[in-house]
Amino acid sequence: MDKTFQPANIEARWYEYWEQRGYFRPQGGERNYSIMIPPPNVTGSLHMGHAFQHTIMDSLVRYHRMRGDNTLWQVGSDHAGIATQMVVERQLAAEGKNRHDLGRDEFIAKVWEWKARSGGTITDQMRRLAASVDWSRERFTMDEGLSNAVREVFVRLYDDGLIYRGKRLVNWDPVFNTAISDLEVLNDEEQGSLWHLRYPLEGEDGFLVVATTRPETVLGDTAVAVHPEDDRYRHLVGKQVRLPITGRLIPIIADDYVDHEFGSGCVKITPAHDFNDYEVGKRHNLPLINVLDRNGCILGEFTVLTFEGYATAHGERGPERYAGQDRFDARQQIVAEFEQLGLLDKIEPHTLKVPRGDRSGAVIEPWLTDQWYVKVADLAKPAIAAVEDGRIQFVPKQYENMYFSWMRDLQDWCISRQLWWGHRIPAWYDRHGKIYVGRDEAEVRAKYNLPADTGLQQDDDVLDTWFSSALWTFSTLGWPEDTKELQLFHPTSVLVTGFDIIFFWVARMIMMTMHFLKHPDGSAQVPFHTVYVHGLVRDSQGQKMSKSKGNVLDPIDLIDGIELEPLVQKRTGGMMQPQLGEKIAKHTRDEFPEGIAAYGTDALRFTFCSLASTGRDIKFDIGRIDGYRNFCNKIWNAARYVMMNCEGQDCGSDPALPVSLSLADRWIISRLQQTAREVERAIDQFRLDLASQALYEFIWNEYCDWYLELSKPVLWDEDASPELQRGTRRTLITVLEAWLRLLHPFMPYISEEIWQRAAPLAGIEGPTIMLQPYPRCDESAVDTAANADIEWLKSVIVGVRNIRGEMNVPPGRSLTLLCRNGSDSDARRLQENAAFLKKMARLDSVEWLATGAEAPIAATALVGELELLVPMAGLIDKNSELARLGKEIEKLEKEQSRLQGKLGNNSFVDRAPAEVVAKEREKLAAQEQALDKLRKQVEYIVRL
Repeated sequence: MDKTFQPANIEARWYEYWEQRGYFRPQGGERNYSIMIPPPNVTGSLHMGHAFQHTIMDSLVRYHRMRGDNTLWQVGSDHAGIATQMVVERQLAAEGKNRHDLGRDEFIAKVWEWKARSGGTITDQMRRLAASVDWSRERFTMDEGLSNAVREVFVRLYDDGLIYRGKRLVNWDPVFNTAISDLEVLNDEEQGSLWHLRYPLEGEDGFLVVATTRPETVLGDTAVAVHPEDDRYRHLVGKQVRLPITGRLIPIIADDYVDHEFGSGCVKITPAHDFNDYEVGKRHNLPLINVLDRNGCILGEFTVLTFEGYATAHGERGPERYAGQDRFDARQQIVAEFEQLGLLDKIEPHTLKVPRGDRSGAVIEPWLTDQWYVKVADLAKPAIAAVEDGRIQFVPKQYENMYFSWMRDLQDWCISRQLWWGHRIPAWYDRHGKIYVGRDEAEVRAKYNLPADTGLQQDDDVLDTWFSSALWTFSTLGWPEDTKELQLFHPTSVLVTGFDIIFFWVARMIMMTMHFLKHPDGSAQVPFHTVYVHGLVRDSQGQKMSKSKGNVLDPIDLIDGIELEPLVQKRTGGMMQPQLGEKIAKHTRDEFPEGIAAYGTDALRFTFCSLASTGRDIKFDIGRIDGYRNFCNKIWNAARYVMMNCEGQDCGSDPALPVSLSLADRWIISRLQQTAREVERAIDQFRLDLASQALYEFIWNEYCDWYLELSKPVLWDEDASPELQRGTRRTLITVLEAWLRLLHPFMPYISEEIWQRAAPLAGIEGPTIMLQPYPRCDESAVDTAANADIEWLKSVIVGVRNIRGEMNVPPGRSLTLLCRNGSDSDARRLQENAAFLKKMARLDSVEWLATGAEAPIAATALVGELELLVPMAGLIDKNSELARLGKEIEKLEKEQSRLQGKLGNNSFVDRAPAEVVAKEREKLAAQEQALDKLRKQVEYIVRL
């Protein structure tokens, strides 16, 4: 083995070894275990959230594979409609073209070319993270099989009356000219204005004042609403105001939606351009007046609709001076016109949440348009019942409440998008606009008995990417065909996901699966039995990672390392605001003055596992990964020690030769069993943090720090029996081999590298650690007596070491240990472990003082009732030690005096926050405790 652990030297080599030999594929077994990867966008790259999530999934998959389960981790990616189309359109724009220049078919061909050339970034990064997915089954939401499944689902839902086309209000992106989902809308606070506008009362003097953040929507107002219990306006309900600029008469209505304590208590109602107003309009049967086109510009002729079937009532000419104006240009002109008319009451600064498209950055407009919808009310009922009766369980359980709150207040799901890249909706129209739905045009003509000369045009829209991903658990396994994989691996075992897509993805998968997949007895299948909801990865301060904050960490940079200036460039590249870029650059240089070191995959994965408590957001502190890199080094050095003492030696593999186990051997074997039990329990409860903690404590503290040291007196003692040395070597290598298997799901690379060397010495055969059985607790090997004896031994050694440290005795000086007042058990343990004690605590002699015997002046420590005494005469330079202690006491007394003065100041105590005062009191108590300890040491040394 190399002297130092170099992760870069082993990672690519082992991953290629595993993948080429097909070890990630299902290996057979009595029980089936499957996880479907949440399909990352084909345009994406691995971020910290992905790395965290993939580490959790891979740890579970590797664990179950080693448990002997027939394990499948299904991999695939999402076609990411808007994101992918945007990437390719940008490339065309650089060539001076747009998609309309190419036409739909040629543009789609260009997208497929891009996907083949550049769409694999995230899959390459997954390999870097050691993701043991079955690459031979990789799927894509636009591949032929999944496209067939999408068409099948759409047609069946339509035939079942669960899909319809209708005019509704949607989130409209005026840049991409498409509806988008709520998840694609970012609602960040921005500074804006609140305009207070006067609407004159019709037929009498006076006016109502309404406040709006979007004056351009005034053109589409169809009512002013007041609260029904607002005495100021109750007498006006049923009357009208004349809408400035348009001259339209609109009613004054009463509705509980109005907050009569906000502003004037009057609210303008624009049903065609505001989601809340839409609901008010529906309750009062108001007309809907659409004043914007698909680009967010003012129409020359407004479209006036009614809620009854959204039949077009009539058109209304808009003011010609606004026709074709961008909405924000129109906003300024409308405000100016109100001011000219004397109808601008006031303008106030206002902080508001502005909805922007996550891809385009444009302000999203609520817009009335024809779209395809899924009726979800009937689909939701069995999906709710599946969680209520426990067929699907959320971990942690509290997320069931979030699921129920969404599912019991569902709106029909808008599934159409005005894009070219995606699953084209399998619907056709004749020249009269009549709709025909089928899997292809030939089926449509046969299904509806259409004459051969009937002209048909396929719908131009595509389906929302969430529609295809809702089928993910079964479409990836070959549905609608009844494949062997579908029979084996569906329902899947667990879904690992973030809470933010419980509704957008988790709920929709449950609804779709239960509608389409049935058990042989006709009951609905669920897509998965458990939903493990993890938290979001935040920075060390708990802030969300974002490019604008300059706190983004790239997991590949943490694995490989990155120098400072490339890191700065990475964080500031493409910044539109120079001042923000400068701020981020300074922050980065302050945070990482030497760049980011290379930590390797195993250290990063173990860090994620240590933070993976159920449901909580995690603060990622780079100091943690630094600690786990040290853990890797500790493992490597421990393995080198074992190899040096076991390679070419008798490790007890010959059954004909006797083997004797020391107390330390029996103890570490016992603790291995208990650790295996703890790890198994923690993983089964999805507490990877507790599993990793148990492994860390066992490997670092017990095996490396204690057992390896306890092995040395046996291995290095020429008088030790061959049976005992043989037993220690066997224990060294077999326990190492076992805990490498325990560790493998969390740290796959280092565990494989060392296991390949350790396994033959331990008598284990096999091509890879990942297909070896996962260790389970052997209760017969749990030795409570050995555990207790070693804990006693450790306490004695620590007690002596503490005395040495407190009295500043040089590490190389041997000590005499006297013991008294202990029990018979203490005496037995002292006699049986004298050799260990002398070696580990560096003792010349160990004596038991007879009852009543006078003890010399000595430093003391207690282990239960047993008193440990270390005579100090001749061990230290009395004068030098008193001088050193005097300086420390003087320093502590000054700090004590400062804290006493601060806490004696009533002004400070009364004005400072309670937590600050409490902290200062804690500091004072610590200083007083330290002083008391040092003064006792002085008293002791003076008596020497």
